[in-house]
Amino acid sequence: MAGNVDLSQFLRRCRDRIDPASVGLPERGAYRRVPGLRREEVAQLAGVSTDYYTRLEQGRNITPSDSVLDAVADALRLDDAERAHLHDLIKTRPGRRTRRTAPGVQRARPGLLRFLDSFHDHAAFILGRRGDVLATNHLCRVLIADFDAMPYRERNLTRWIVLSPEARDLYVDWERLAAEMTAILRLDAGRHPDDARTAELIGELTMKSEHFPRWWDDHKVLTRTHGQKRFNHPLVGGLTIDYQALTPPGEDDQTLFLYMPAQDRTSEEAWRLLADWNTPGPDRPQPDDTATTPSPSPSEDRSSP
Repeated sequence: MAGNVDLSQFLRRCRDRIDPASVGLPERGAYRRVPGLRREEVAQLAGVSTDYYTRLEQGRNITPSDSVLDAVADALRLDDAERAHLHDLIKTRPGRRTRRTAPGVQRARPGLLRFLDSFHDHAAFILGRRGDVLATNHLCRVLIADFDAMPYRERNLTRWIVLSPEARDLYVDWERLAAEMTAILRLDAGRHPDDARTAELIGELTMKSEHFPRWWDDHKVLTRTHGQKRFNHPLVGGLTIDYQALTPPGEDDQTLFLYMPAQDRTSEEAWRLLADWNTPGPDRPQPDDTATTPSPSPSEDRSSP
């Protein structure tokens, strides 16, 4: 039976990146011919046998306890997103995966749409699984892109950032941002390994982007909470934004993003100019708009896949 390849590669990547000196081990020696830690060193730091850790890293069909996983995570110095990803990958043991199924249509509930449209001085949008853009307000469409005008299958922020020439021009730090979006997608794929749409997106990006396969093979994972982005906007030039990411109650697979200008004069002036374009536009297509959104089958969950 095939091993858990994703788990095996993830653990090896995490082990290879650790500087031995940072955990009190010699950096060089006759026995050390590769960067990072050796398997027996990780096992020792985690308090498990070398044989057990070796079988775990090989993706063998074993079921470690949460305490063992936490000890391995401590030994490998995993952050919160990486710890969650490790637990997700353990749940995806060989033989446990089900057949990939088409997800239901994920939607932002009406109350969230009204909340989104109440922001006139902030760009706001809601992302669902795999970075699907579920809703945007007008200022977001002016700042980033008009996702509402795109074909349904293309309304995905990860896809747009990785593949769109407009995204390369818009983001000053495009390559770093695209790699981070890949890491966020990797985290989501580990959480929902049988999601057919996610598999389709990964396949498309692998085929169409020369950079994506390398970023994907890095096995980095990331979750967004807050930070800054630098833009070179075609309408107003350079500006920096501060963003906050919020999870709406009861919607674990959705994230609300709020963008506002950074507290510098250039960004604030550019933002005011953008706000001049923030006039009411055409109504957003409603969830039952069959011209742009495919109707789910009777067996599909209409709220969230």
